[in-house]
Amino acid sequence: MKILVTGTAGFIGYHLAKKLLERGDEVVGLDNINDYYDVNLKYARLAELGIDKESIKENSLAISTKYSKHKFIKANLEDATALNRLFETEKFEAVCNLAAQAGVRYSIENPHAYIQSNVVGFLNILEACRNYGVKNLSYASSSSVYGLNESQPFKTTDKTDTPISLYAATKKSNELMAHTYSHLYGIQTTGLRFFTVYGPWGRPDMAPMLFADAISNDRAIKVFNHGNMSRDFTYIDDIVDGVIKVIDNPSNYNVYNIGNNAPVSLMEFIETLEYALGKKAEKNFMPMQDGDVVSTYADVSGLMNDFGYKPDTKLSDGIGEFVGWYKAFCLQSATISLL
Repeated sequence: MKILVTGTAGFIGYHLAKKLLERGDEVVGLDNINDYYDVNLKYARLAELGIDKESIKENSLAISTKYSKHKFIKANLEDATALNRLFETEKFEAVCNLAAQAGVRYSIENPHAYIQSNVVGFLNILEACRNYGVKNLSYASSSSVYGLNESQPFKTTDKTDTPISLYAATKKSNELMAHTYSHLYGIQTTGLRFFTVYGPWGRPDMAPMLFADAISNDRAIKVFNHGNMSRDFTYIDDIVDGVIKVIDNPSNYNVYNIGNNAPVSLMEFIETLEYALGKKAEKNFMPMQDGDVVSTYADVSGLMNDFGYKPDTKLSDGIGEFVGWYKAFCLQSATISLL
């Protein structure tokens, strides 16, 4: 297929684009390369896909030097004119929209960025799909939509009416907008509620990278809610496998959880990371942060039943792969700032 993957300078988007290219798909990547975190990490991911930093120009296609079927464009989803021009020129068969303003806590500091990227930008994606005949759209939602829901594991049949961050509210709005376009225009839309993804090339604002960087550089790690938290940590390869299954088998309208279906306590996660790094962490135990939740736990039976999804990466193996990459790339690089 010829697929538009938005957010390819990001963590999941990079891994997805790489896997699609390796199996022979034609991929056009899109990202605005914003400075929410160090852009050098984003450019490094793109370089792994054969997109040289010097070849990247605003709203202009760059050609990969590594993959013959890969092009990249730096553009904002909010720019409807640029997006429509891209759709008209490239004639996509499928779109996977992973681009978004990420981060729960940052949405408290900068709410306008979330409305522009996650709501206006997603509307532009939907409109482009409608206007240019793209019937296969998958997109990133988030486990954050469950908000104050206390029933676990989280099921897609649970109510999601109580988000506790604007980020979560924008992701819930994406699901509602997608349903509307599926109903009105016959676009096959599939939303994926991601649960705490980790692995090589991960985001520096998330716990694995924050903890690894602090431990390696003899700084204390912040352990929120005094360590009484758990997350459904999901390794990146398992995530990408599930996303590709959805791209290959579009449905009229569906929303699925995509996670590991096995939550891990925060303290166990820290111990696993300490073992992989060969170093103990100094811990500062702190209260709960605004906008955060105590635990997440994904019921992934829908994805298992409909697509044969089967996450099977053990935490120790996934953390081992992450730490191997972190030591080789981050500790040896003078250009990446994780602070």
